[in-house]
Amino acid sequence: MWAAIEAAGSGPVVEGAVGAGTGTTCFGWKGGIGTASRVVPADKGGFTVGALVQSNFGLPRHLIVCGVPVGRHIQPPDSPIQPPQDRGSIMIVLATDAPLGARQLRRLCVRVAAGLARTGSQLGHPSGDFVIAFSTAERIEHAPTTITRTQTVLANEPRAMSGLFPAVIESVEEAILNSLCRGETMVGRDGNTRQALPVKEVVSLVRQVSF
Repeated sequence: MWAAIEAAGSGPVVEGAVGAGTGTTCFGWKGGIGTASRVVPADKGGFTVGALVQSNFGLPRHLIVCGVPVGRHIQPPDSPIQPPQDRGSIMIVLATDAPLGARQLRRLCVRVAAGLARTGSQLGHPSGDFVIAFSTAERIEHAPTTITRTQTVLANEPRAMSGLFPAVIESVEEAILNSLCRGETMVGRDGNTRQALPVKEVVSLVRQVSF
């Protein structure tokens, strides 16, 4: 853990088959790490929401891209017999600079399900879907020197949340798709292979049916 913290830096997040995402499968294709973010409109706070996912879930036939049921038309080559329901899992981390408390952060976590559904996930019974969220708005000292402290809170929660909720949904959806688009074909133990999503073919299909 300490090595990861010390190696952390600014700049673009590496996506695809890196770290814990190296051996994952998403909708039958090579999954991995994906990230995306949104900025809430200024009249709703102007806050930023970011999502980082480790995608390891979904059946090939369920994949949806930009509202298009891609999985009905494009399947991984030599795809094994698909189980009746999704048995995978996904790990999601949400980060925001909005001054949110634990209850409000939990409300953001709940909205992640909508972003998952937009990619085709059916949140299967055996599937393990985990979300954590944190805010960078307040720095809490590990060993405080004072008894009290001043904290910024939302004065108009309904307005702020009405901007944060769609930002979470869109960020999660895009982060999952980014994890797929950045994946590369990988051969693992015993010759097990996960093919990279044919991005150009998917883009062509989406353009044909989108209007």
